[in-house]
Amino acid sequence: MNDMIGNAQDILSTQVSGLHQLALDEPARLVYASESFCAMLGADAGELVGENEDLYLNFVHPADREIYLSFVRRLASQGGTLSAQYRLVKKDGASVCVRDTVSVSVGEDGRRTGTGVLTDITELTRENENLRYLNETIPCGFVRYTCEMQPRITYINQRMIELLRFPPSRPGELDYLEMYKNNVFVMVPMEERRRFSKFLGRVYSSGAPVAGEMTLLRCDGTRAHIFGWVSKVTGENGVEEFQSVCMDITERYQARRAGETKRYIKALSDVYDKIFEFNLDANTVKCLHCEEGSSFKRVEGIAVQIEDAMERWLLSIVAKEDKEHVRDFFTDFCQKRMFEPDARPPQISYGAQDSTGAMQRYSGVFIRVDDSVSFYCCRKLQSDPDAEALKSENEHLKEGLRDLAASFSDGMAAFEVTPKGMVRPLYASENIADFFGYTSEEWMELTRRYTPVETFTAYSDVSFDSFAALLRDGEAEFTYFDNKSENEKRIKAICSQREADSATLRYVMLYAMEDAGSAAGNRLPENRAVTIRTFGYFDVFVGDKPIAFRNKKSKELFALLVDRRGGYVTSEEAIGFLWEDEPVNTVTLARYRKAALRLKNTLEEYGIADVVEAVDGKRRIVMERVTCDLYQYLSGREEYAQLFKGSYLTNYSWGETTLGELTGALDASRG
Repeated sequence: MNDMIGNAQDILSTQVSGLHQLALDEPARLVYASESFCAMLGADAGELVGENEDLYLNFVHPADREIYLSFVRRLASQGGTLSAQYRLVKKDGASVCVRDTVSVSVGEDGRRTGTGVLTDITELTRENENLRYLNETIPCGFVRYTCEMQPRITYINQRMIELLRFPPSRPGELDYLEMYKNNVFVMVPMEERRRFSKFLGRVYSSGAPVAGEMTLLRCDGTRAHIFGWVSKVTGENGVEEFQSVCMDITERYQARRAGETKRYIKALSDVYDKIFEFNLDANTVKCLHCEEGSSFKRVEGIAVQIEDAMERWLLSIVAKEDKEHVRDFFTDFCQKRMFEPDARPPQISYGAQDSTGAMQRYSGVFIRVDDSVSFYCCRKLQSDPDAEALKSENEHLKEGLRDLAASFSDGMAAFEVTPKGMVRPLYASENIADFFGYTSEEWMELTRRYTPVETFTAYSDVSFDSFAALLRDGEAEFTYFDNKSENEKRIKAICSQREADSATLRYVMLYAMEDAGSAAGNRLPENRAVTIRTFGYFDVFVGDKPIAFRNKKSKELFALLVDRRGGYVTSEEAIGFLWEDEPVNTVTLARYRKAALRLKNTLEEYGIADVVEAVDGKRRIVMERVTCDLYQYLSGREEYAQLFKGSYLTNYSWGETTLGELTGALDASRG
């Protein structure tokens, strides 16, 4: 039996990598070192084991001694099994990187002892040396973590530790760095975790890195904004892992956001008389915008405690019968009882004195910016009787949005957008319904259900990318065709909440602006040479410059006029070609008028408006004012006989009729 015990001790001493024991009472010290442990350092046990001092500390790399001492303190205070990574300096002066894993046990006398193994990981960490410049030259954080459902951090550099603001580890306190290491998602805010998880899944499945901006949660509760990328690699041990490099762009992000907020407030100021910023974290409110002559001008930009502002600014001018209602509204907001999931923006209507002392009706709405900051926007209600009738028709269904819409005669809309990108219109004037490509009946049907954004914008002049940009930036400008004036006008769109979250609806308001204006001021000199190419793809040149048609239907209409060779084309005929599968109705007629107007504007912009003639809604190409390969070929002149090579208006299927005529004539001439 004694021989077996002796053999076991020999095996443990020589075969278990770096077996050692620590006494964790003061002073903490090494009390046992196996043969393999001694061999790792090229030292004798007597040079490592001490009764009253820690001789082993002399072999720890000077730059890593605080790491080792912190590790020992955690073992003494927390117990359990812990690991640390540090460097040792061998007796011959060579450096070796090790991972020390120690399990703590408590003896009958209450003393703590740590038994552990030391593993040489020099080769595994050598590749990190190639990344050391990141620590020394540029402010980049570097993290390596496992490809698991709950990824564990296997390496984090000092820059990343500083970026996340980890406090020094102290005895008896929680080690935040170890907590973060056990789950990389701890450093990601809750609302970002789903997106980050998708990024990791994409990187893992495709093997290609993903780059972008995101927010990280610092250890002190603040947020850092970083630009970085994630890649998947296979380490020397054959295990797959993720690697991330991060650059701190918090200051740049905050500056950019301040600029975006300024533009957003400018857009809101086109609609609202006054805008106040409520900061619930700071418990302050300040006036960001007010009309000239307002009593708020003298305190514009000054933060005041919310309670003081309520009494001095608001309740003092509110009509007596509305004071309690208004006080309850703002109390509910300050106590965060608003902005429930799927709830509309909190709105209120009340009577108050204007700058002249006269009593007026006001409408106000809270627009959330983030979890702590919201804008309170209010405006004087229109006294127009139609607006009041519209308001009383359905007070609760549209709340403030219909009131806002009623103040414009045309070109106004409001609709809500869910976090998953589904749209439901709330209101629109006839022009806006047409702008989105729907009849009034179709629009009313859309108000009864949610529609994916991609589908909602499929028939409109707004691209999906433009609509997505509106939701991302909080504001945008578009153009629409006004049926009454037959001119293009501009509309501005404002989103009620600039940043999406996982539960709350957002509302988009569109309203008419001034006329878009003619492009005539930027015209090129008139009577420039116009060259048209129909053999192959259709293109138009002014001099040697191709025309950049902004609308594909206006270009197709021009091609149709060229194909008619000077004959007039009615609107009904044009619709039959441009929208082959749709009947002539109010929607297609409106689309055609927009295409014709845009063609006219484009030709005016290039100074060649006289090449198309319009009479009573019919249009034709003026053949004498253009040079066209089709017309040259049909002239029968010998120098143009080789122009046609067998293709004609390749862009458009309806060109096959003329192509058949050209091909037949060519075959006949050859026969």
